[in-house]
Amino acid sequence: MRGRISAPAGAVRLISRVAVATVLICFPARYLFAVSCDVVKHNPPSDADKAFLAADYAKAESLYKADLTAHPGNVAATEGLVHVLLREQKVVDADDAVKEALEAASNPTAGSGAPASPAPAAVPKSGALLTLRGEVEFRQGEPWLVEPTVLASYKLDPCNPRTRLLFARYSAITSRYATARQQILLAHQFDPADPEIRLAWIGTLPLAQRISEMEAYLSVPTGDDPETLRRLHTDLERWKKNTGEPPRSCRLVSTNSTAEIPFINLLGYNRTTRAFGVQVSLNGNPTRLQLGAGEGGLTTYRSIAERAKLKSLSQPESNGPGAKPSYTAYADSIKVGNLEFKDCVVKVIDAPNPNDDGDGVIGMDVFSDFLVTIDYPLHKVQVGPLPQSPAQGTAHVATLKTQTAPVDDPEIPNAGPVDRYIAPEMKDYTQIYRVANGLILPAALNSAQVKLFILDLGAATTNISPGAAMDVTKVHEKDTGIGKILIADEITYNFAHMSQKVNGVVAAETSTISNHLGMNISGFIGANTFSLLVMHIDYRDGLVKFDYIPDRGYKF
Repeated sequence: MRGRISAPAGAVRLISRVAVATVLICFPARYLFAVSCDVVKHNPPSDADKAFLAADYAKAESLYKADLTAHPGNVAATEGLVHVLLREQKVVDADDAVKEALEAASNPTAGSGAPASPAPAAVPKSGALLTLRGEVEFRQGEPWLVEPTVLASYKLDPCNPRTRLLFARYSAITSRYATARQQILLAHQFDPADPEIRLAWIGTLPLAQRISEMEAYLSVPTGDDPETLRRLHTDLERWKKNTGEPPRSCRLVSTNSTAEIPFINLLGYNRTTRAFGVQVSLNGNPTRLQLGAGEGGLTTYRSIAERAKLKSLSQPESNGPGAKPSYTAYADSIKVGNLEFKDCVVKVIDAPNPNDDGDGVIGMDVFSDFLVTIDYPLHKVQVGPLPQSPAQGTAHVATLKTQTAPVDDPEIPNAGPVDRYIAPEMKDYTQIYRVANGLILPAALNSAQVKLFILDLGAATTNISPGAAMDVTKVHEKDTGIGKILIADEITYNFAHMSQKVNGVVAAETSTISNHLGMNISGFIGANTFSLLVMHIDYRDGLVKFDYIPDRGYKF
């Protein structure tokens, strides 16, 4: 089903189905079942659906609630309400709505004297509600709950396209990119009119088809907020400009496949270390780049691009409110340690460099084709070959991921998609989540609640959201002379078989990054939490390991 899709007839509604497809779901082998599913046929949109598709979330919320008051237990209205609450970032309210609906579905005849077990016809509805619960679990930052929820929903209703979409999202953050792609294709086969499914499907297409499908998608109301629409229009214009351009893969050309790169200290306003960085060469010009957290790729500034004679490939484009415009540029050569890469595209911020001590940012995800070892005690980064993945084969050529393109972009050679591979020699690594360009690490705080934290490889300090801090320790205000900040007294972080106590953790709001990533993030883990550790990262497979070696450290 790859043709032009007509305008969506409404939000996701499991009303009736036509046409039949036989498929396999890609759960672990013991859950492989052949199923026959009809394609969803949507009824005309309700007034609440129309308000949702027009991104009038407040009106849609009110109308969905009115529908549920008039028709308690209406699954379509419950789905609409939960989805609009998630768009409004009212995650607690969405959770409450799902719990109420599940409770009602589990005891539909309470008080009537009739048996409480649901009738067979209610089973698909219960499956839809379980998938809703999984969507809320994902947004709440509890991804470890999502897979069992998906499986339970699948057993009740294997034909729910939203279940496939949710499993695709979970598969993507657990580095199972081939599985994620398969599930997106199945979700679209079952329901090509669902806007979220349709948008995910567009991302799997070759460039020319992706352009035409995105134009069609943006021509009708889809429920997307203005910032999302701005980003999609920007993506569309960039794709159009890239049409006919040769792929630039930033391929490894040096014969060696290992490198050792020393840290450089980047200094803040008070001349103390504000971050760590590395030095690379852009077209032979030394460039100092800060180790990035979730930025991804390689980003520099206009003055450095001009100094290195980078060739501009696009015009400066807006990056949203408050952000500087940026453009892409071509570097013939990038050298990192004794590794050289050719034919590379980097991001250039069209503004003067605000830092005297650095020229840009480099995300360690640029080494996704390598095993990365960040040795904080000895202040160095080492990169080397990863174990060969059976899915990639011997013909795979290592590249430097200087662009922040999707991991499974069909236009980029050697990009996949493939599922993660855990080699025998990496069996003691810990599996973590990868969302966009960030590594997300579950950590138990004070041996109690498990929260999600971004590994901020370049930051000097760890921070935490006020809510997460107050759940596990005392919080007090501190006057810095230029303003007051919240400080969490003492937190012990337990992660990846390690335990580290940190005193005086700054409490800072994380709602913006949580909204952007679509899952609750409770803070960033910086170098003061892992400064005594050696960190091994396998970006390709979503694996990490920490080593602690006593009495070992950097000698000035």
